[in-house]
Amino acid sequence: MNIKLIISIAKSLLLARWKQTLVAAIGVTFSITMFITLLSFMSGLNDLLDGLILNRTAHIKIFNEIKANPKQPINLSKKFKENYNFIQSIKPNGARQEIYNNGAILKALKADNRVMGIAPKITAQVFYNVGTIDITGVINGIDVEAENRLFFFKDYVTTGNYIDLLNVPNSIILGKGAATKMLANIGDVIQITTPKGDRIQLKVVGYFQSGLLELDKVQSYASLATTQKLLGKPNNYITDIQIKLFDITQAPKIGKEYAKIFGTDAEDIQTANSQFETGSSIRTLISYAVGITLLIVAGFGIYNILNMMIYEKMDSIAILKATGFSGKDVNAIFIIIALSIGFFGGLVGLLFGFGLSSVIDQIPFNTASLPTIKTYPINYNPKFYLIGTIFSLVTTYFAGMFPARKASKIDPVVIIRGK
Repeated sequence: MNIKLIISIAKSLLLARWKQTLVAAIGVTFSITMFITLLSFMSGLNDLLDGLILNRTAHIKIFNEIKANPKQPINLSKKFKENYNFIQSIKPNGARQEIYNNGAILKALKADNRVMGIAPKITAQVFYNVGTIDITGVINGIDVEAENRLFFFKDYVTTGNYIDLLNVPNSIILGKGAATKMLANIGDVIQITTPKGDRIQLKVVGYFQSGLLELDKVQSYASLATTQKLLGKPNNYITDIQIKLFDITQAPKIGKEYAKIFGTDAEDIQTANSQFETGSSIRTLISYAVGITLLIVAGFGIYNILNMMIYEKMDSIAILKATGFSGKDVNAIFIIIALSIGFFGGLVGLLFGFGLSSVIDQIPFNTASLPTIKTYPINYNPKFYLIGTIFSLVTTYFAGMFPARKASKIDPVVIIRGK
């Protein structure tokens, strides 16, 4: 087999039907362009939506959950042991939400080489006093520097400076929705009431927007010291320990380990946000399905064009075989034609896909609910371009394989005799 000669013949056949070749290449180009653009955009959207949760959620949260007492009196009675008991008279016990011996727990976590960082937290149920109305809210007492380092806190403080929680005594950063309800401006002093009836005044030093509107209507942030004073608790009081790991996939396993060692409850991010992972997987699957469908449609176009080329070039194929070219040689010629269309059409499609993605990436996307997002999200993952290249070559190969086999089986005697 003379490779150089076969390539030369394939080139001649391509150029002889250049209009049909161009149409087939445009089909591949369009498919790859939309495949790259769609995957880049959908992946960027997934990253955006997941980031709203992942950036603000600990990989593992250690806390004490309020639970019903498992030891009900009727279940302890021998008289009713064989009966079906539905009376539940003992409510959740009076165990505190505080994490016991948290100093030793924090020390142990810092020494664990699997842990990227930790951030203690206090969750306090409060009422925002607005005139004669009390609005239910939640104050998150945070270690401001640790919260910013691990959960990008400053990126979500849209007005004011997050560090003012440390520098300004008795200060608070309100969720944007809560601030709107309360008509609270920066520098205003608002009044908070605890469930015990204690009242304290706090100065508003900023607004916070997570991108989740319902959360921003109730949540606000203060320093650990301010929240401890609000609740009348000592300076070692915390209700949650937020943990970020180097390997997020280990969160379920390590969470169970911590719960057993520390005698607390532990919730991993996979369990807490399983619905978001499901949504991302479905969106990605749809993107791949649409992109592959486009490539298959382009493949049928190449198949039809090569079939027509075979019928029109019967004489040429017969002459090639009559002059010594084998069936394998003819098969190789048409496979090269198909792969050439796939390669060059795919290459241009990759460039157009990158260009179109870049254009979308520059389109302004401003919304009050997503303060950290300025343009439409695009993910320029090289993996998408590699997948697009492989699919374009595989699709065009199979599109050319069947016509090539048909051409290789042509009997030159039959063709020449018919002429």
